[in-house]
Amino acid sequence: MSAVKIPSVSIATGHTGRSTHVNEMGMRPMQEQVYQRRGEQFLLLKSPPASGKSRALMYVALDKVRHQGVKQALIVVPERSIGSSFSDEHLSQSGFEADWTVKPRWNLCAMPGGEDEKASKGKVKAVGEFLASDDTTLVCTHATFRYAVEALGIEAFDNRLIAIDEFHHVSIDETNVLGKQLKDLLAREKVHVVAMTGSYFRGDAAAVLSPEDEARFATVTYTYYEQLNGYQYLKSLDIGYWFYSGSYLEAIHEVLDPSLKTIVHIPNVNSSASSTDKYAEVNDIMGSLGDWIERDPATDFHLIREKVTGRVLKVADLVDDSDFNRRSKVLAALRDPAHRNNRDHVDVIIALGMAKEGFDWIWCEHALTVGYRSSLTEIVQIIGRVTRDAPNKARARFTNLIAEPKAEQSDVVEAVNDTLKAIAASLLMEQVIAPRFDFTPKDSGPKAGFDYGPNGYIEGQTNVGVNEETGTVSVEIKGLKEMGPEAARICREDLNDVIAAVVQDKETLTRALFDTENTVPQETTQLRIPKIIRDRYPDLTEDDVEAVRQRAVAALTLVQTAVKTEEKVNANLGLLQGVRKFVLHVRELSVDLIDSINPFGEAYAVLARTLNADTLRQMQEKIAAKKVNIPEDEALALARRALEWKQERGRAAQITAADPWERRLAEGVAAYTQYMARKKAKAAGGVA
Repeated sequence: MSAVKIPSVSIATGHTGRSTHVNEMGMRPMQEQVYQRRGEQFLLLKSPPASGKSRALMYVALDKVRHQGVKQALIVVPERSIGSSFSDEHLSQSGFEADWTVKPRWNLCAMPGGEDEKASKGKVKAVGEFLASDDTTLVCTHATFRYAVEALGIEAFDNRLIAIDEFHHVSIDETNVLGKQLKDLLAREKVHVVAMTGSYFRGDAAAVLSPEDEARFATVTYTYYEQLNGYQYLKSLDIGYWFYSGSYLEAIHEVLDPSLKTIVHIPNVNSSASSTDKYAEVNDIMGSLGDWIERDPATDFHLIREKVTGRVLKVADLVDDSDFNRRSKVLAALRDPAHRNNRDHVDVIIALGMAKEGFDWIWCEHALTVGYRSSLTEIVQIIGRVTRDAPNKARARFTNLIAEPKAEQSDVVEAVNDTLKAIAASLLMEQVIAPRFDFTPKDSGPKAGFDYGPNGYIEGQTNVGVNEETGTVSVEIKGLKEMGPEAARICREDLNDVIAAVVQDKETLTRALFDTENTVPQETTQLRIPKIIRDRYPDLTEDDVEAVRQRAVAALTLVQTAVKTEEKVNANLGLLQGVRKFVLHVRELSVDLIDSINPFGEAYAVLARTLNADTLRQMQEKIAAKKVNIPEDEALALARRALEWKQERGRAAQITAADPWERRLAEGVAAYTQYMARKKAKAAGGVA
């Protein structure tokens, strides 16, 4: 089987070097933004991997302890390996007022022992001793902190800074202990909290924070676009997925390029993509690279002679856990600071559950992941492994190698799950690495700091302005609703989180992709998306739901149309130019126009070009066959839209109309009328 490349998105960066520039205190732009908010009691930092979150926290923590009356800082990380990100840093050498130091005694990530409750007793005891000491900094895992709070009580942490790294591990789910403890700490209001994450959205439906708790945090958001656009070396990032049939081991050689520094993540043994023999899979992957020679005695890396060039590749195996000492030796070699800047130290890393969040290998050019990942957060973390800037590293890529759905399977609908998840991840990443959008009503006037092109701002036209400093694109849209403060905050800080909820909604994605004949775009844009927003933000007014909906749909649609324009016009054209080209080629950019475009249409076009025609046809038929009568909540939503439609046009929607959206509105009115008639009859004692 020959794997087929599907270029989901390709981002060309500005290559400005801005994001790596440092000020007189040694701070990069994101770190400077965070430091400006250092006086906030509760601070939330959303920033991509490799943007310098760890050092940003050091600056803030030192200021809080030295100048804000905070007694101590506790740095809480999800796993011990990430604790090394908070090792000593000589910040004064770059102009800051103090150095960051953690006494070895208080680096509990380096302390022997496991992370379960029994093994953590010694670490919990150490936390208590630290709180009673005059020392200022401790680093421990999420697990250690949870057990310490349970043992010592939240009062013990009064007047301390709690800095939570990889904050997406927290959720409001009742089973999330750290989330519950954080809620109690916030309610007590006697701690400072800095929360940091590179992917605020989670892979499940649970929110990280409740809306009322999230509102208490001051937020600093630094986007992928700002990060990548400001790099010195990295010029482009490619994100795509390949389909294979049979075993992935028969196809992996087509996408595994030995010339690229690569992390390969093989599937979990319980995954349908796995052979269940992880050791044999590693051997097969190494066999596809070349001929095995020996293990390097210094590092325990495998040495593989490539068949074509004769070059010797160094392969680190993080899958083999049969020998603890050998695995520890491989990990130590990968983390050896002496080789951090040595590009030739290792060539390929093969992993299963490791080398994801917090794993720092700046030379990585290709992240190759086999099988779908149920968590979009995990996908973002894996992509973060390749988005480090490094000399002579001009291009980086992420590849998801997934099984092609089988048309002959009895239940094709269930067989598309992997495909849907891969598409969802791709769609989300297109949003994550796109510029930040600021949508405004038409003829709002030019915004300060925005470049509107060579002709400037033109009254009466649809204007697109760009602010290079903030990585923001301002787009005017006719018919855009004004919004209240909370909706404005959501659109400013959480728009990608809203889009993450949309692309993870299986029914929405399935209908938009595989039931295109029966589902008009407005069913997705005007019915399903507002329902997702209401569920996520139940306290929003209907006007604010509509305002957020319009902007979320606009962001989704503009990025998709830009990707489509980019492919047709110029393979190297950036998303920003694609957005501008689309806007300039439509007669008038309006809410109605955006709502009439299927925001997942380009993803469908990719499938249509790639999947076997019979497979795609059977998927569509199966989905269409499952279409049910209009449920009551959807009928009500349609009836409301039909009323707006009537008010705008001066006539009711007709069920015989040629326009499919008008027909659907009329069907919704009829269905809702029937529901109300049944309820009325039942209330009167008639037959429901």
